[in-house]
Amino acid sequence: MTTTDAVLTDSHAVGRSEVLAALDTSAQGLTSADATRRLEHVGPNRLAAAKTRPAVLRFAAQFNNILIYILIGAGVLKAILGDWIDFAVIVAVAVINAVVGFVQEGRAESALAGIRNMLSLHARARRDGEWVDVDAENLVPGDVVSIRSGDRVPADIRLLEATNLRIEESALTGESVPASKDTLAVDVDAGIGDRQSMAYSSTIVSAGTGVGVVTATGPSTEIGRIQSMISDIEQVDTPLTQRLEKFGTQLSLGILGLAAAIMVIGKVIHNFTIDELISAAIGFAVAAIPEGLPAVVTITLALGVQQMARRHAITRKLPAVEALGSVSVICSDKTGTLTQNEMTVRTVVTGAQRYSVDGTGYDPRGSITADGQVASLSADPDLALFVETMALCNDARVAEVDGRWQLIGEPTEGALRTLALKAGFDADVARLGEVPFESQNKFMATLSDLPDGGRTILVKGAPDRLLDRSEFELDEHGELRPLDRPRWESVIDELSAQGLRVLAAARRPAPDADSLTLDDVDHGLTFLGVAGIVDPPRPEAITAIANCHSAGIRVKMITGDHAGTARAIAAEMGIIDDPAAPVLTGADLQKMSQTRLREVAGEVDIYARTSPEHKLRIVTALQAQGEIVAMTGDGVNDAPALTRADIGVAMGIKGTEATKEAAGIVLADDNFATIERAVEEGRRIYDNIRKSILFLLPTNGAQSLVILVAILFGFSLPLTPVQILWVNMITAVTLSLALVFEPAEPGIMSRTRRSTDGPLIARGDLAMITFVSILVAAAAISVYFVAKSDGHSLAIAQTAAVNMLALGQLAYLFNCRYLSGSSLKVGALRGNPMVWYTSAALIVLQLVFIYAPFMHTWFGSAPLTGVGWGVTIGLAIAIFFIIEIAKAVARRFESVRSSDA
Repeated sequence: MTTTDAVLTDSHAVGRSEVLAALDTSAQGLTSADATRRLEHVGPNRLAAAKTRPAVLRFAAQFNNILIYILIGAGVLKAILGDWIDFAVIVAVAVINAVVGFVQEGRAESALAGIRNMLSLHARARRDGEWVDVDAENLVPGDVVSIRSGDRVPADIRLLEATNLRIEESALTGESVPASKDTLAVDVDAGIGDRQSMAYSSTIVSAGTGVGVVTATGPSTEIGRIQSMISDIEQVDTPLTQRLEKFGTQLSLGILGLAAAIMVIGKVIHNFTIDELISAAIGFAVAAIPEGLPAVVTITLALGVQQMARRHAITRKLPAVEALGSVSVICSDKTGTLTQNEMTVRTVVTGAQRYSVDGTGYDPRGSITADGQVASLSADPDLALFVETMALCNDARVAEVDGRWQLIGEPTEGALRTLALKAGFDADVARLGEVPFESQNKFMATLSDLPDGGRTILVKGAPDRLLDRSEFELDEHGELRPLDRPRWESVIDELSAQGLRVLAAARRPAPDADSLTLDDVDHGLTFLGVAGIVDPPRPEAITAIANCHSAGIRVKMITGDHAGTARAIAAEMGIIDDPAAPVLTGADLQKMSQTRLREVAGEVDIYARTSPEHKLRIVTALQAQGEIVAMTGDGVNDAPALTRADIGVAMGIKGTEATKEAAGIVLADDNFATIERAVEEGRRIYDNIRKSILFLLPTNGAQSLVILVAILFGFSLPLTPVQILWVNMITAVTLSLALVFEPAEPGIMSRTRRSTDGPLIARGDLAMITFVSILVAAAAISVYFVAKSDGHSLAIAQTAAVNMLALGQLAYLFNCRYLSGSSLKVGALRGNPMVWYTSAALIVLQLVFIYAPFMHTWFGSAPLTGVGWGVTIGLAIAIFFIIEIAKAVARRFESVRSSDA
């Protein structure tokens, strides 16, 4: 074989004879012996199996998280203390967390398997001069194969023959309309969607027949290159994952450092024994480790999964739930996501009038108006002739199935059939002859006896081709007049500039014709008018885009459509304000370096005629600018970009399995508005995780401060390690879960998106955590010493301190319901019943701790008097109001700083 990679890559740009020569074959195909030799050389026509890790290793990888290390470390410490029940609970939490991650996370291996399943199983090839059925895996470059309507293309082939051939390539190009194919070479720089001389592996023939020579098989095909791209892509951690990793590392280092410092201070200053030092250090570590945090984060995300599912967003990767809340850019496909994926006639222009058509999709409900008045077939003969021609020169049908109107046929013809139903035309006539649509002609013609008794040739197709064959048009009275071609060209340009696909109708009487040939429609036609057809935007998507903009999120449209259509749709949907906004095409991107793309990617909101590599480059360029990118897609061509994006969003209805497997979230309704709702849910989830963290840390901070102060000043510990464990446990299983259920705060989508550069705990948050920790610790120590000074036993003093910590946390829970606003309002008492359920549970558990005799044995607690309860409750209420004053001061300070800036 003389085939080279360059020839295979550029086979769309050279003639048929050159491709055959380069592949050392002929139009008669290969011999069986030649095919066998080549198969041994190039290998079978299948995609390589994905490299997979054993399930055990993938499960073990779920524990590779600093928070899980902290969790396990807390369990080991509890085991050292002999608290085997809590040890078992902690281990169970760690294992459950790993199982959830293992089950929920979609792996790249699954995406690759989804792509492999798209390949054809059989092919019809010419071997030894005869057409035979062969296994698609046995095809080799140089094989001549035939394809027909309904076939899945078995390999990348250069077309040698094409008869009315149209191929559904949306999985590769994103275009909603099947691509017309012919045998003519195209420009070497043409994108996949413009390579009319090629048919690509895994695409589906929607009409016609073709014969071609195989130019690439297996990994060398376009679909194989996409698989390779997915394999090579490094997935990006979500912002929450990154922040938790960093926070966990900092926290663990801080705990170890302070524990070491405690041992040094205890030995040097107070000359504690080794046992006392170890006990104090363990007590401090147990107090400081927020072992409930991983469980709270996991539960928050899991509940978010359920909430998003109710909003038609199916989550496949748990961290993706929160990641959507931090996105700064949404790169969206157009067809079916921003639009309805149902072609609709919006405008009809005849020689007499311009008509507007309302309604969307294939539902025939809608009206046709001219100058604000409803048009009718009886009162508007120009419209009647146009509609009749478009309806009868048509192979599509629309039908109502289960309450929804569905198309049987091609989208553009379905739009014209729906137009006829809206106009009240539903006749059907027998055809006496037909010239089918072919890509070289770009029109369809039929010969029929019409309902009025006249035998007529009806023609539908590209406006320029029908104008070439027309001599007349109709005036406002329905009379013939010479064709005004400049006027029609102006109308066509105007409609095209609006992003409409334009189709024309023409006809001429043929009373003596018994059949129809191409020559019969070569001249003498009467041009009836044009229809402007569009895939209409989803109204809810327009609103969603506006909400995204107000939230500081840019929406970028990446589509396989032409630049003019893409710009028009983007303007209509509100993606751009300037109708002359820049558009980057695949050809532009091909010439652009990645450095230059990084410079302009943030400012360009429309990308047209893109390939999988282009989408991947766009996402990578945006991420290089620090953007958090959500990428939507439905075709296998979108899978690499979805894998690379911070959050991949696949279409659940029309998305391929490969795309769904590569994504973190799947939209059950293929609706962009669902993404916007998911972003809102993601922001709520992040807020609740942040609230939970800001709630949990002062618990640990107060407990560790009590231990630290006792060590520094050398007095007996106000809390024993087992009592610290009790406070940790009851707050983790009660109060910390309440904030998981918090509803979204007002205006959550009107505030700008959060920065991804800052730490999980901001400076202001750290100040609040420190303040609350000191406040609650001071209250607990004060209660302890007051009880001791009043002559109460050590057990009663320690029990009072434990109660103070628990009630102080209960008071702080209500402060945390509104982090940025005041909790001194009725709303802090309503909207989340879990706050009251968990508060009641905490009180019940504390009553058991204080009054159950077995608890006195296990935890060293003792009964409290009414005075003891009164003091701790009073201090808890005081803590609530002091924290609210601190929050008000912080808001005032932030307001002054913002105004100065």
